[in-house]
Order: sequence, then structure tokens, then C-alpha cells
Amino acid sequence: MSPVTHALVSWAVANASPLGRKDRAIVTALGVIPDIDGLSGLAVVLSRADAPMDWWSRYHHVLCHNLGFAIISAVGAWLQATRRWVTAGLGLLAFHAHLLCDILGSRGPDGYQWPIPYLLPFSSAWQITWSGHWALNAWQNFAVTGVFLALAFYLAWRRGFSPVGIFSARADQSLVLTLRRRFGSPRSEPMVG
Repeated sequence: MSPVTHALVSWAVANASPLGRKDRAIVTALGVIPDIDGLSGLAVVLSRADAPMDWWSRYHHVLCHNLGFAIISAVGAWLQATRRWVTAGLGLLAFHAHLLCDILGSRGPDGYQWPIPYLLPFSSAWQITWSGHWALNAWQNFAVTGVFLALAFYLAWRRGFSPVGIFSARADQSLVLTLRRRFGSPRSEPMVG
């Protein structure tokens, strides 16, 4: 799936518990960070080598789509977070949601299934694939993106913050204000007990 979809799914995971802006950003980042190994494709484009480099096909879904990188990412989240255990736990969940999304819907145009070598660097024995793998541009991926985009708008309207707040608090408040002007202010939730 696309990095935008991964970010939206991760944002939804970050909203599973009351977290501050920084911790929500950390959880969201952990759901996107596995695709940092996709930057190997940029090296291929920038190299303009006479012999084509195969870094993209060799390293994407290998270097960072695995248990070892998940553990490193969670430790990094724990070290940076305010609510350490919750943020690291949700970050691990977002990381694994990324892997699940890739297993479901990131088949290339050539039909290659992009197996996930989950146990790396501890073992290369297990590669996760799914025979029903959707193409990257399949309608299912657009539907998943649409659902999580709608959820992000709903959460922004309801809670008063959106993924935009990761980058700009001012733009975030403008978005929330626009949503509330259009759809009204949310009712306050009843107090429990």
C-alpha cells in the first residue's frame, strides 16, 4: 500500500489511547518507517549507472520490514515518548499493521508478491506472502485509503486534532475549525460514574 495509506492506518492506531501530539506522531511514524528501505529506489534513480542497479528489488521489504527493525523502532519510540509503554506498544501495533497492509495489497505490476522476511535478522527461514495479494493500484487499496481518510476526518472533527498536527499545529486547528463549521461541533460525551 502507499505511504499515505500507511500513515492514515497508523494515525488510527495512534488514536486508540489518549496520547499527546508528540506520542501520536511517534506511533504514526512507526507505521510508516518500514518503507524507509524503499529509499534504495532513489539511489537507483540518482546513480544513472551504465549497469542497472537492483537495490530496489533487492532491499525493499527486506531491510526494514522485519521483526529486528520492529524491535529497534519500538525501543526508539520508548526512548522518545512521554507515555513510553503505551506509545511503544501502539507503535509496534502500527508497525505490524504496515506489514499486514503490505501483505494484503502491494503486489507489483509484474505480479511479484513482495514477501515479508519477518524473522530477519534472526532467521531468513520464514517469508510471509498471500496468494490473494492485491495489486498496488487495485480498488481495494483505494477503498482502504478512503475508509481511513474518512476516519481521520471524523477523529479530527470529534477530538480536535488531525494528522496535519504532526507538521503544523496552526494548519491542524484550521482543518478542525473548517470541519466543525461544516458539520457542527461534536456533543460532549457523557461523564461516566
